[in-house]
Amino acid sequence: MSRNLAKAPAAAAIRIACLAALLSCGGEPVAPPESPPVTPPAQEEIPISGAAVPGMESYDQTITDFMRKYAIPGGAVAVLRDGKLIYARGFGYADVANETPVQPDALFRIASVSKPITAAAVMKLVEEGKLGLDDRVAPFIAHLTPAPGATVDPRWEQITIRQLLNHTGGWDRAKPNGGFDPMDRPAIAATTVGAPAPASAETIIRYMKGMPLDFDPGEKHVYSNFGYAILGRVIERVSGMPYEEYVRARVLQPVGADRTRSGRTRMRDALADEVKYYLPGEPGLGLTAPKVPSVFPGEGTAPIVYGAFHMEAMDASGAWVSSTVDLLRFLAGVDGRADRPDILGADLVEEMTGSGPAVCASGACYYAFGWLVHPTQSDATWSHGGALPGTTSILVRSHHNFSWVALFNARSWTAGFDSELNAALWDALGRAGPFPTHDLFSTFR
Repeated sequence: MSRNLAKAPAAAAIRIACLAALLSCGGEPVAPPESPPVTPPAQEEIPISGAAVPGMESYDQTITDFMRKYAIPGGAVAVLRDGKLIYARGFGYADVANETPVQPDALFRIASVSKPITAAAVMKLVEEGKLGLDDRVAPFIAHLTPAPGATVDPRWEQITIRQLLNHTGGWDRAKPNGGFDPMDRPAIAATTVGAPAPASAETIIRYMKGMPLDFDPGEKHVYSNFGYAILGRVIERVSGMPYEEYVRARVLQPVGADRTRSGRTRMRDALADEVKYYLPGEPGLGLTAPKVPSVFPGEGTAPIVYGAFHMEAMDASGAWVSSTVDLLRFLAGVDGRADRPDILGADLVEEMTGSGPAVCASGACYYAFGWLVHPTQSDATWSHGGALPGTTSILVRSHHNFSWVALFNARSWTAGFDSELNAALWDALGRAGPFPTHDLFSTFR
């Protein structure tokens, strides 16, 4: 059976194309200068940590080949089968200068893979009877007033929780001649509303209340980090708790994902066991790359990976820091499968993933609540990718009882990178086997 997994060419092509489309709009606020990947010498060894797993050697080769091709310093990959963690290994370096290997459970920024976590928290509030999917958003953020003299687009009153979850709220960052991602404007937003810089998520909402919507809510799907920033504030308003505190208490800790936390912008504020972030092929944490103005006033310029974007304002849309092991614990707690207990009822899982606006050109997949969903005859594959300078992430729940996650501490912006990574992970699974029966969860924090 293992040799035939994901071998249907048409289905695989659709999966790859859908995920590539999602990753291409996955929320990266700042793209570094384009440069071709730098390929290290072929003989260079990439260290691998964690126990070797018989039958899973295809992953060892596939991941190291991919990292060499794109000059990625470090990464981690883990695989779940029938609720059991059967593979978890670290690759390359968490800290290049000190030659510190990546451990299998090292912490990485996960960028837009944060969105499934936020969506699960919203669904938890729905399950608790504190929130409805068709509730209007405006009352929850009425206290966030626009800049003095600004006019609020009356269509704000139409936006619902459901529309924020599936990116149909009314904002089009790719709109010709003026489209933008509000999360990219921490200085402009702060100046406009007279708030401290860099702008918090609340300040960005106040700024955007003074801007017209780009289309009527519900009219179409356009990926929006800003919509998820609003959801973070709704979670706070409804729960009476800070966003991170509620999500950790009600979503992450119940599934054992205790080490997952909100990330921070500056390197000095990194979590213990968090990797360092790089541009492909450079050894200096971005220090050898062109500097950019820091989002923090008075701090001059900063490496693009540690100051070009404000992580703290991106909490609900793209700022979680996690490990491959924690992410699979999270996924196993919301995947609707009986192998491990879910934190959401079956009806809520179905609501979270059962429908949404079509996002593949073929119409074969849709964006539900925090998940790109590709239905099959018997089940569905869910996925989400994430991208920031210095960060690549992908989380997949396949239609045939496998799930996996891959995290890296660099990102190439060359065409085809995301499609190639997705295809490589499906191919590694297709060449794996016989599969182990052990469960490695207990060996990791």
